[in-house]
Amino acid sequence: MSTTTAANGDDRPASKERRLKDYLERKARDGELYFKSKFIADEVGLSPKEIGALMVKLSDSATTLEIEKWSYTSATTWRVEPN
Repeated sequence: MSTTTAANGDDRPASKERRLKDYLERKARDGELYFKSKFIADEVGLSPKEIGALMVKLSDSATTLEIEKWSYTSATTWRVEPN
């Protein structure tokens, strides 16, 4: 589990979700983005497991992003693009 907390010290689930959503919106601004959780974990300050759980949640709730599980080989690859 990640020991990194948000800049304001708030590490509640909602702040983790917001942090990940902000990151994805920024990275996908110019088009679609493909990634594996383990490769963005340090940048976002979350564990790959936390990212995976939040991605499932965001795929249902994020209105500004289109999120889908794209590949299941060795680890899930996610595809994200702006709506």
